[in-house]
Amino acid sequence: MRASRLLSILTTLQAKGQVTAPELADACEVSVRTIYRDIDALAAAGIPVYAERGAEGGFRLLDGYRVRLNGLSPTETDALFMAGLPGPAAALGLDGAMSAAQTKLVAALPQSLRANAGRMQARFHLDAPGWFGESEEPTHLRAIADALLRDVMVDVRYQTWRAEKRRRVGPLGLVLKGGNWYLAGQVERSVRTYRVARVLDCTVTVETFARPADFDLAAYWRAATERLEAELHPKLATVRLSPLGVRLLEALSQPYVRARTRLADEADADGWRIATIPTGTTLWHAVGELLRFGPEVEVLDPPELRAKMTEMAGAMAKRYGASATTT
Repeated sequence: MRASRLLSILTTLQAKGQVTAPELADACEVSVRTIYRDIDALAAAGIPVYAERGAEGGFRLLDGYRVRLNGLSPTETDALFMAGLPGPAAALGLDGAMSAAQTKLVAALPQSLRANAGRMQARFHLDAPGWFGESEEPTHLRAIADALLRDVMVDVRYQTWRAEKRRRVGPLGLVLKGGNWYLAGQVERSVRTYRVARVLDCTVTVETFARPADFDLAAYWRAATERLEAELHPKLATVRLSPLGVRLLEALSQPYVRARTRLADEADADGWRIATIPTGTTLWHAVGELLRFGPEVEVLDPPELRAKMTEMAGAMAKRYGASATTT
């Protein structure tokens, strides 16, 4: 265990340049005192690691020192090759670079691990779109990715649901979600999200921009998706759910809705339970979300939603009753 931790400290220092003791302790899930002992052990073994004092100090390796790629466990090797799934890399134009990097990785691995190098790719496949969906192939994805890596601005003509707009954007990150690519871009002092497939024109400029030092793409994306889901479900409906309706709630509802649904612990005499469910921005959205439950849901509140459900159910009964009569 300690040998693996020492190697992890070495590779972290090599990758990040300078790391504090608390950061290493969090990464290795040990105490700061243990990290200090590990650093002493590395120094005693001849590893050129030293400490820089001060508020912005930390541990670092002597400039030019490199750790050879060895000491990988079989599962760590598998994880590296899982990261090289071909679909997204090809979309970004990095499939050739990925193949070359994997070849070099295999060459650097101990002989005992080389035989397993292709196992993950032969046994796992990434299909990013949801069921019955298709992956988008945005025309300007590679140009945007190139600008992103070089920290230069792009001029885009973008199709919103209302109109076309032109923006000068500083690319901060690309996210693949459900088969669709999204760009997190800095526009003036704010960060906005753009669906790359809706970029009609893109010109990569030579103007560089300062990437915000505190920008965290994963954190931004989590906050952005939560904000969007909240905007799409701003209202609440009180309903009764049958036992089957409760199971359908788990199977059919979006994660955001499931997480924020409040379901009564006790059932009534018929086995039905009261639930408070987030619903869409309009009556039509709410009706569409609740009609999928069929007769296993009864809307109690708000009154206008119950009235619209009654109207829709009556119209459907009339439609299907007329069809049965004519046949």
